[in-house]
Order: sequence, then structure tokens, then C-alpha cells
Amino acid sequence: MKKVYSIGEALIDFIPSVTDSDLKDVPSFRRVMGGAPANVAMTVSKLGGKSHFISKLGRDAFGDHITEQLETYGVDTRYVFKTAEANTGLAFVSLKKDGQRDFSFYRKPSADMLLSKDEVADIPFESGDILHFCSVDLIEAPVKYAHKQVIEDAVRHGAVISFDPNVRLPLWPDEASCRDTIQSFIPLADIVKVSDEELTFITGIEDEEAALQSLFQGRVNRVIYTKGKKGAMLLTKDFTVSHGGFKVEAIDTTGAGDAFIGSFIHQLTKRERQDVLTEEDYRKMLTFSNAFAALTTTKHGAVESLPSIDDTHVFIDKMDNNA
Repeated sequence: MKKVYSIGEALIDFIPSVTDSDLKDVPSFRRVMGGAPANVAMTVSKLGGKSHFISKLGRDAFGDHITEQLETYGVDTRYVFKTAEANTGLAFVSLKKDGQRDFSFYRKPSADMLLSKDEVADIPFESGDILHFCSVDLIEAPVKYAHKQVIEDAVRHGAVISFDPNVRLPLWPDEASCRDTIQSFIPLADIVKVSDEELTFITGIEDEEAALQSLFQGRVNRVIYTKGKKGAMLLTKDFTVSHGGFKVEAIDTTGAGDAFIGSFIHQLTKRERQDVLTEEDYRKMLTFSNAFAALTTTKHGAVESLPSIDDTHVFIDKMDNNA
């Protein structure tokens, strides 16, 4: 089995004690670990894969908690560095009745932003490994250039590059800088995953099909398009496959997209050759990832809500039998 390396932010999400409330009106919060790249690393480990997390945390209680959580889930933390120059990032969250969220971030700067390219220059990637990254840590800071270093090294060793922009506009000085940076990193990836809420913003194209096709640039050979409860599509240059998703009573969508892409790339690591996958192979992978992600929305938190492989297959069988 190949390894998954995930680079980027890990932070503490403060989840509200009430739902359907504006952030300013939430009376209390519960601490949970978060950060999309960290969520992906933990998803891969939860499913039995080999995952490494690459980041920097503060020398503080929150950084210690995140490290403990990663290691509890079996994530390799040898590339998680510590600093006293900044604190571990925080995010306060409010939830609507349908599980949708609003964020307020505290990271000016946070420790992850200080990860330097020198610290990540000697990671021993192997052919077929997967490097996954998002856009939050592509802001103008040392961590942006750490990403470039890691991507360059991973490509040189034959690793597969996965990019989920996971747009968080409040963390950028303006929309244009966010969009321009994402567009500059898309050609560096083999796999690009975008949501229906992000597609037009990222591409600047209103027509869905044209927008999706515009993502095939540079190295990109697979585009994954997630549509929440409506399921997901996978596009290659030769064919498109889709799965309509699963209907559940969602109470918290935090981390659902991370669970989806984490479970998808984990399935890729179990394949001896990715270049011979068929439409049916991809359809089965989308089915599992849709089910896995759907189940995470039925519980609170991004990590605590991750289901097991067995629970996911039982859920799929149940939904198939009720179809």
C-alpha cells in the first residue's frame, strides 16, 4: 500500500453548543481538532491506510492536543514541527439547522503559516504515493513556499498530487488573491477536487460543464466534482462517471468534504496501477466516498464523526436494499 502525505493547517475548531444561531449569539463551544489537510490524514488512517501529516503547530496546549489526536488515529507526525513564534490556529464555528457553517478564524499568524521550505526539503516520497494539499495555507507566508517545495519533490519521485482548494475567503485579503493563487496551483496537481459551491468562483465560468473542463490544465488528469447531498462526479479526459449520493439527516457538515477526498485517495493507494482504472472502478470508489462522507454529517465534528469501513459498507448495503 502506498502512503498519503497531507500538508497544511491543523487547528482547533470550537463547535457551538447550539444550532441555528449566529456566531455572535452562541453561548458556549466544544473543542475539537480540525483543519482540512489534517482531517484528510486522519481519514486515511481511520480507513487503515498509511498517512503522514506535514505542518507546524504552536508550543501550546492546543498544539499538544492536535499531536496527540493525530497519533491516536495512527497518523505519522515526524513532519509536524513546533514553534514558539506563533500559536496554534483557532476557528470558532456556528451551525445552521441543515448543518451548514459560518467561521471566525484566529491566525495572524498561526503556527502552520511559519512552516518553511527548508523543513520539508527531505521527505522521502516514493512512486505512487499521494501528496494532498488545500488552499488555506497557500497565502503569502513561508508555508506557501513549503508547499511548492514539497510538490516539486513529490512530482520528481513519481508521487500523485491531489488538490482540494477548500475555499475559505475570510482567510484571504481579497477574493482575487484567493482565486489567482488557486488557479496558479491547479496545473501542478494530478487530481483536483472542487465543490459545487466553489466551481464558478474558482474558474470564473458560469456554465458547469465548461467550468469543469477548464480545470484540465497542466498535470490535471482527473477532476472530482462534489455536490453535497446530490453526490459526486469524476471526470477524466475520456469519460465521466457519477454517483447520486445518499440522503441522510445531516446535523453537521464539518469535514464532510475532507472525509470524501480522504476516503477517495485512500482507495487509490490500494490500487497497484492507477492508469488502468475503469469507469466501474471509479463508480465504486465514488459510492464508497459518498457513503463515508454522508455518514460523517450525521454526527458532530470532523474527526469524531468518521465511520468505520464496516459501518460504511453496511450503510451502502442498507441503502441499496431500500432503493
